[in-house]
Amino acid sequence: MSDVFKSGLLQGKVAFITGGSSGINLGIAEAFVKAGAKVVINGRNVEKLEAAVKGLQQHGTAMGQAADVRNYESMEKALRTAREAYGELDILVCGAAGNFPAPALGMSSNGFKSVLEIDVLGTFNACRAAFEHLRKPGACVLNISAPQAYLPMAMQAHVCAAKAGVDMITRTLAIEWGGVGVRVNSITPGPIEDTEGMNRLAPSGETREKLTRALPLQRFGTKQDISQLALFLASDAASYITGSIMVCDGGQSLLGSGLMLQAMGM
Repeated sequence: MSDVFKSGLLQGKVAFITGGSSGINLGIAEAFVKAGAKVVINGRNVEKLEAAVKGLQQHGTAMGQAADVRNYESMEKALRTAREAYGELDILVCGAAGNFPAPALGMSSNGFKSVLEIDVLGTFNACRAAFEHLRKPGACVLNISAPQAYLPMAMQAHVCAAKAGVDMITRTLAIEWGGVGVRVNSITPGPIEDTEGMNRLAPSGETREKLTRALPLQRFGTKQDISQLALFLASDAASYITGSIMVCDGGQSLLGSGLMLQAMGM
């Protein structure tokens, strides 16, 4: 484990992370806790949330808040409770997301809508509800995006639309909130090991091997790769970075979507 997690980089900071009970977002939560932050993770599944909090509390201060990002009032309540427990927020991570591979003609309107509601509406709700708790110089928002925001991919029309929306929310809020000192950036992970998304998109060992060979860095990313980028963007070291889409994908985007989809057998 990198020493950056033990450096106190976020000592005294308070972070709220949506979708924080699993995957990349839980990895970010663990990194933040180890760096000295008080962390509140949000999710819909109470059992999953409680288990994740127990793990985080082995490393520092953490709590969970069950809420649906699609419901604005629910997010308002969760963020208010977080502030009452830990004080003003310094960092918001919007990581709640949905995905399933399906062609446009094999996808229902409700299926398309559900992904946009979780990703786009959920990101807006969390940002909008968090602003009153974040409104100060040095605060920041990190929105978790995906290569589908700028690389059209077959079987991913819903995710392409949703993540493009997330990135435009990032850019717009960076303009609107910069005057009060709030920075807003996106992180775009590529293929990351041991995540639900990659388990769905590349379920077989053969597919993973083909994908690995297609990547310029010849390996899948790790949750630590993403959490270290999140640590940097949340820290004072990134104090002049806002409105950026920070890609961490091992070079995947350099190849375009065609070669990657070919490797995945799509």
